[in-house]
Amino acid sequence: MRLFFILMLAPLAAVALDLTDQQRADIEARIQPFSAVCVQGETCGGGGDAVAASAGRSGEDVYNAACMACHSAGIAGAPKVGDQVAWAGRIGKGMDALYDSGINGVAGTGMIARGGCVDCSDDEIRLAVDFMVDGSR
Repeated sequence: MRLFFILMLAPLAAVALDLTDQQRADIEARIQPFSAVCVQGETCGGGGDAVAASAGRSGEDVYNAACMACHSAGIAGAPKVGDQVAWAGRIGKGMDALYDSGINGVAGTGMIARGGCVDCSDDEIRLAVDFMVDGSR
């Protein structure tokens, strides 16, 4: 039985070893890590560009990129934008409480920190909260 597997798998191994340089490069490109850690002060490829690209998004942009997934359909109990009744109690707690919920999430609910937008700044989350509140008054 062992001999059978050896005889069957040996040709496959030979085929795998017979890759062109382009095929090897394509494979290496596909299995690269998704991201890399860049420590401040180090020269990293593109790290500053990603931060710069995420800076200055409008509240509507952040809402469309992250918040809309739940707040447009009421997923996991998220108040729908435009639903004045659902937002009234939340707005009544004050904007600071809403900002805190957006930035840190709400324990025991589906609201995760930053709505899952890991590259959003605190200011961008506040703008997104403002956008949702303005559309729900």
